[in-house]
Amino acid sequence: MKSKALSILLSVSMVAAALTGCSVSTDTGETTPSTDGAGTETGTDTTGSTENKTETTDTSTASADEEEITWVFWDDLEASTDQMTQLYAQTVERFNAEDNGYHVNVITTNLEEYDSKVNALIAAGDTPDLLICNPGPNADVYVDAGVVQPLNQYLDADPEWRDSFAGGMFDRVTYGSDIYGIPTNFAAACCFYNTEMFEAAGISEVPSDMEGFLDACQKLKDAGYTPLTCSASTAWCLSMIAGYCMNREGVDTEALNAGTAHWTDENCVKGCEDLVAISKFFQDTYLGDSNDDATAHFYNEEAAILIQGSWCIAQMNGNSATIEDKCGVFSFPSVDGSIGDMIVKTDNVLMSATTEHPEACVAFLKMLTDETAQKATAEQAGKIPVTKVEVDTSKAPKQFGYVSDLLANLTGTIGFYNESLVSVEAGDTFDNNMVSIVMGDETIEEGLQNIEDFYKENAWQ
Repeated sequence: MKSKALSILLSVSMVAAALTGCSVSTDTGETTPSTDGAGTETGTDTTGSTENKTETTDTSTASADEEEITWVFWDDLEASTDQMTQLYAQTVERFNAEDNGYHVNVITTNLEEYDSKVNALIAAGDTPDLLICNPGPNADVYVDAGVVQPLNQYLDADPEWRDSFAGGMFDRVTYGSDIYGIPTNFAAACCFYNTEMFEAAGISEVPSDMEGFLDACQKLKDAGYTPLTCSASTAWCLSMIAGYCMNREGVDTEALNAGTAHWTDENCVKGCEDLVAISKFFQDTYLGDSNDDATAHFYNEEAAILIQGSWCIAQMNGNSATIEDKCGVFSFPSVDGSIGDMIVKTDNVLMSATTEHPEACVAFLKMLTDETAQKATAEQAGKIPVTKVEVDTSKAPKQFGYVSDLLANLTGTIGFYNESLVSVEAGDTFDNNMVSIVMGDETIEEGLQNIEDFYKENAWQ
């Protein structure tokens, strides 16, 4: 049985604890568009900065007297402009340069092929010593199959390391009393907007409710701007917006998973109606654009709003020298203007149950979460650290402060919808039907019925 916290929701205390000790900006960029200030932080999104590249492998080699471990990762450590990926690369270099008797070799692939690559390695009997993984159904598969091992003994053996983590950070990788993953950072999904475009369109305040959001999009369109950029070919990008729409209409994923609510219920219909209304303001190329393409439209100032996880801060700042100074952040709007839940997630590293080098693996996990790495997580990549490290926000991207302010004021958190449903397949079914509804290939009723039918056949047994 998984822990209660693992099931769907991340606790608000987890977010609050993560922000403890970090002085954050009090200006979220939410009310008055401004172009003042400067910043130089760099990076790109780990969700696809090299999504068209083929697999590469770290070319460094272990010496004859070093223990070698393998880590499979979802981006190219050498070619990526993603600042978080670059930070991981720096940690790998730092680890391999130490006289510790260990060496980590990194197997890299693009995000879209990552799960298939990991599964192929496992099937071939070549399970990597370490793998990066999202929480939810993807991690469930590896835990349930016995592919990865609990890490409690290693954490308990080093109380200083264990206690360095912010409260609640292990919640979504805890099964029963066993911790199966070490989180390395977390991020929140927000609305990033171009302050200059908002000002030019006559929008003096960011919208807090759905009506105001759609009105702002129309004003942007009337002013000659593309209001929103999104990717439908990378289905989770669109389904993230769908998940927010569902949440704002009061859809309860726990009730859906338990069968006490249904996908054909009125609140699910309303959530889809909100999604379709928003999609009318997407860029013309959203059907074929990848996640990277959609994000590029924003930092190249071709679209006014990007609804994306805060991991994209590193990507936009790394590819544009000017976007940081004109990028504001606001929460996804609610139906009535109240503060709604926020989608948050962690990146986690899991250890193989069959590794022959657990000490080397633990040494690398400790370096991924040491003070140097965690300070850089915020100050370099703009993501939220998972430890209690103090962050110098003057060194961090401005958007980091804006996101931190939003997290400090939120009332609840949720996971990605495709990671909060009963299985990986259920998440894929949700993703694909949301895309089909927006494309007009099926009606809202047809799409929701497809998900309902999947649950009847596979979940509500």
